[in-house]
Amino acid sequence: MTYDGIVSRYLNRPLSRPAARAVAHTPITPNAVTAFTLLLAVAAGAVTAAGWNIAGGIAIQAVSVIDGVDGELARLRNLTTRFGAVFDAVTDRYADAAMIAGMTVYAVRFEDWPRAEVVGTLALAAALIVSFSRARIEADLGGGMGGDAVFGLASRDVRSLIAAVGTIAGQCYWTLALLAAIGALTVAWRLAYLRFSAAAAEYRATRGQPPSG
Repeated sequence: MTYDGIVSRYLNRPLSRPAARAVAHTPITPNAVTAFTLLLAVAAGAVTAAGWNIAGGIAIQAVSVIDGVDGELARLRNLTTRFGAVFDAVTDRYADAAMIAGMTVYAVRFEDWPRAEVVGTLALAAALIVSFSRARIEADLGGGMGGDAVFGLASRDVRSLIAAVGTIAGQCYWTLALLAAIGALTVAWRLAYLRFSAAAAEYRATRGQPPSG
């Protein structure tokens, strides 16, 4: 199930949907779009690491927009598959790693702040754990539990826009620190929601699962 963040809802989707319709009658497949998105993410990381932060930031946001094209295209052409969903999820993680790595190298090379590599590692760990926590919640409790209440906070589209703006501004160090912080807060919120919210307890009860205690 898809939970669009505010950036995806009001910026990315209005761009990715027309793009998907434009290529719907071409030989381009959803998996080809997924692979292209990964290549673009690698390019975004590379140009950022080389010091071209404005181009890198624009490319980071372009990745966020194009990332929605494969799913839209799959739905339009009735090509949705389990492999495609897993392929998209896996390449998204590599894409995040490539872009965060590029930002980290930029911070090390061009910004005068201590331990940029540590901050970059924390940002990468946060991105991976946010993704893992969503996948685990959906697998264990079902995609319908909580909806935007549990998945909407600091979603990937929001974090990507923050990364893009920070990179364009040439402030990768503090952007990485912010990404690490909001990632940790997102995971903490999800755990708290699952532990204490009445909605989660009711969902567990209807699924025949005892409340956690």
